[in-house]
Amino acid sequence: MKAVILNKDFKLEDGFTEKPQPKSHEVLIQIKASGFNPIDYQMLENELERKLISSPILGRELSGVVVEKGSDVTQFNIGDEVFCGSGSMGSNGTYAEYISVPEAIVSFKPKNISFEQAASIPSAGLTSLQIFKRLKLQPEQTILITGAAGAVGSFLIKILWAHHIDNFIITVGSEENKQMFLNLGLKEHQIVNYKEQNLVENILKANQNQPFDIGIDLVGNYMAEITAEVLKINGIYVDVTALVTKAAHEMLFNKGTVIMNISNYTYSMVKQYDYYKNSLEEVAGLIENGSIAPSQHKIIGDLSLETVLKAHSILKNNQTQGHKLIMKNS
Repeated sequence: MKAVILNKDFKLEDGFTEKPQPKSHEVLIQIKASGFNPIDYQMLENELERKLISSPILGRELSGVVVEKGSDVTQFNIGDEVFCGSGSMGSNGTYAEYISVPEAIVSFKPKNISFEQAASIPSAGLTSLQIFKRLKLQPEQTILITGAAGAVGSFLIKILWAHHIDNFIITVGSEENKQMFLNLGLKEHQIVNYKEQNLVENILKANQNQPFDIGIDLVGNYMAEITAEVLKINGIYVDVTALVTKAAHEMLFNKGTVIMNISNYTYSMVKQYDYYKNSLEEVAGLIENGSIAPSQHKIIGDLSLETVLKAHSILKNNQTQGHKLIMKNS
């Protein structure tokens, strides 16, 4: 099968490899579309992320059609339209024509959306839902969300709205992203441009000059320090990036902050596969009943090295403009 493969020099290249054969508990999926995530390029650059590589084929979320199934598979049939996040659990990643994964992590694709829309959901949907459920939010709590224009941020806002939580301030980096959120229904005072001067002052002013109960940091690095600074004592810092700086960590410690680390990978470590299926089914239900809409997406190209490198560059340079990047298998 055709695939984009990580070679021995740790460089990506176009290539071919054997089509995987499903084990007794697995389904073989012909991939129709796959989504790109920052971790895809971070795995090539970051030592922490690099440790998670278990396959020469990267990519971790997809939608497609079941074309074969193992002898013990009971929930799916040939021809079923499905979607899932593969993480490190497949025999290969999603930059390929086929993938074989445990049926325990697979969910039926929502009937009212396309394969491309479905491929935009797993990583952002699982992460956003985990954030929401673990926080056990109360309507009166004040929330800061950094990097809200990314896939996780925009999906999280939809989940918050679906559960009548709207007491939040977000940061964006461009007028285009600000306008996108205004069009979605956010108020002017809820949106702060992180590129403007006096960022801490501007964020606090948006929250009536009060520190926040919760900071959901989807950016890390310098923004981890900003988030730490605007949190109240004994607040909650939600870390989705593992990019907290030393200065931010010291500030969080001195404030007695609860640090909540968000990781979908952790459930694969303990083989708690029902987390993936149950979460995807919950998100699919919200989409099918109209409570939330799938992420805005942008098709970068067909399965090829050129498409992968282009997507990685857009992600790395923060140029997604609120769109989930998708590779379409022709």
